[in-house]
This record gives sequence, structure tokens and C-alpha cells, in this order.
Amino acid sequence: MTQSRYFPATSAWDKVDPREAGYAPDRLAAAVAFAQANETPWPRGFYYDDGRYAPNVDWNEVGPWSAVLGPVCERGGSAGLVLQNGRMLATWGETARADMTFSIAKSYLAVLAGIAVDDGLIGDIDEPVGTRVPGPLFADAHNARVTWRHLLEQTSEWRGELFGKPDQIDHNRLVAPNADNSRKGELRELQTPGSFYEYNDVRVNLLSLCLLNLFKRPLPDVLRARIMDPIGASKDWEWVGYDNSFVEIDGKRMRSVPGGGHWGGGMFIGAEDHARFGLLMARGGDWNGQRLLPQAWVDAMWAPSSGLPNYGFLWWLNRGPHANKAAPETAVYALGAGGNMIWIDRDAEMIAVTRWLPSAKAPEFIRQLIAARI
Repeated sequence: MTQSRYFPATSAWDKVDPREAGYAPDRLAAAVAFAQANETPWPRGFYYDDGRYAPNVDWNEVGPWSAVLGPVCERGGSAGLVLQNGRMLATWGETARADMTFSIAKSYLAVLAGIAVDDGLIGDIDEPVGTRVPGPLFADAHNARVTWRHLLEQTSEWRGELFGKPDQIDHNRLVAPNADNSRKGELRELQTPGSFYEYNDVRVNLLSLCLLNLFKRPLPDVLRARIMDPIGASKDWEWVGYDNSFVEIDGKRMRSVPGGGHWGGGMFIGAEDHARFGLLMARGGDWNGQRLLPQAWVDAMWAPSSGLPNYGFLWWLNRGPHANKAAPETAVYALGAGGNMIWIDRDAEMIAVTRWLPSAKAPEFIRQLIAARI
């Protein structure tokens, strides 16, 4: 198996023969066929015939706060790719198509936080966010204790409303295949910031707004200039906010972007661009000799958090009782609703990007990929 540190050019991507890369072609083809045969049941337009938004149906979200605020665009079919040592090992579907990617955007936010730390815009991730973000968001005694680490680990317990969505909307929310979300949205007593993990999109959107206050320029512009253009990503991806998420910072009107497509909007991006991003992460923030993100920040993102052993800084870790036993504990992944994933097996230098493969089926796909190795 080649061990060269290959990085794809902007407009080209070298392919590698499965046998040369150490894979049995028939078993690799079977894994791809499995992904193709298990496309998400979500409708292509994301709305069911009765007008319900598919994500809200999955999460049992109803009531006055569930309105979709951002654009929703029809998706493509099953698609994805597998990289081995950076080279293209397998592809299926429309890998360049820019589709909604839901919560994979959270992992991009984590990278932007690392850039803010590297630029000195955040001095210490354990300092209160309100120290650098003025205004009412962190003014009361409870919210004043929220730190950057809390927001990155989803343990902030921040209370309030952002863009018409109160934090309560994701109280009691569970994220796992077939999770029981019958109590989602029920008000619960808040815990001390840093002491309780909860997957809460309002609070992730708060992190995005806070980073916008630090950079003082739209986050998509920062991401494009600092990460996506240097790694040769396409010009087709975009990160879109809500109709009501415009804010004024230093006299300039700009739009805050969400950490997913929970209420529409979010990141619209292709599998190939995800793969480049994943390769940058797998290489510790280095792109062909250009340091785009500190290795120390990559390590921090992928360290188990205090609130959940299989969660880092807005990245999932292959640890704990729900780990994929066929894969190494060092594997990490970015995950988005509807079946979107960037899987990084650092030990094997293998990256897999799946589009519209349900999370309940993803472990079997990864198992088959690993079993395809000779």
C-alpha cells in the first residue's frame, strides 16, 4: 500500500486501483452497493406530501417554534466516495453536487473556532464567552458562566432565544438511531454550565454568532479564505443563514449562519469538497506543507469531552458503548441528519464521505469497507 503524502490538485484527483491500495475489488464494490441500496427515506424535496419538514418529523419537533427559516433545496440521490492515502479509491453518485449537509456544518464551526484561537481572537477556550462578546447574550448570572469550551462541547446550558428559537426547543433531545424524542421540547431545569451535555442547535447557532462577532466578517468568507480555497475546494459550496439572522457588527450588516439545516439554511456542499476537508483534518491541519490549522487544535477537537466520551469539539468519536466495533477507537466523524457523514480512519489513512446513507446503516457500510481490506 502506498504511503505517499498525496494531496489532490484543485481540478484533479488521482485514483488508485483497489488491489494496489490493499482492497479486494469485489468486497469494495459490495460496500458501495450497500450504500447505494440504502438511501434515506427522506423525500428529495425534504417535505412530505402533508407539508411536514422531514427533519422535524424524525426529531418529533412540533409547536410554535418549529418553523423553517432558511432555504431548503431538493437533494440528489445516494452519493459518496472513499479515499485511501488521499487518492480516490471508490466513488458513486453525484459527488460534486452541492446538497444540504445538516450538522456536518458543526464540525466546520469547530475549525473556525480553532482559527479564532490561532489568530488570538480567543485567548483561552475556558474563559467566559461574554468577556469578548458584548451585549445581552451573556449578561445574566447563569449565562455569564458559559465558556467557549462549553459551547464547543455542547455543555453550555445557555438559556435564551436566538432568531426566534428558544433553547427549550431542543431540551430533552437525543441523537442516536431510533432515539426516543417523545419529550423533545419539554422544558427542563437547567444545570450549571459545563455540567450537562445536550445536543442543542440553538446553542450551536449561538457559537456561530459569537465567532461572527470575533471575526467581524461573514463566517463563509473566513472559511473560504482560510480553509476551502487553500485545499482546492470548488466554488459551488455555500453556507446560508436564516431570513431573520442578519445582525449589525461595527456598523456592518451581515448574516449569521447556522450549524446545520434544522430550520433550513446551513451548508450546501458536495462530497468531494467534504473529502478535501476531511483529508486536511486527517493530515493534522497541514495541506501540502501549508499549515492551515494547528495540530494542537485538531488534537483538542478529537479529545473526549467532559460531558460525553464519544464527543469532542463538535466532532463525534468512535468511543464508548455506541462505537463501531469493527473500526479503531481513533476513528472520528462529522455527522449530519438525513445520512451525511465524513468518516476519518486515521490509522488506515482512509476517509469515507457518504451522502443520504441513514446513520443506522452507516456502521454496516464502514464494517464492509474495513472488511474489504486484503
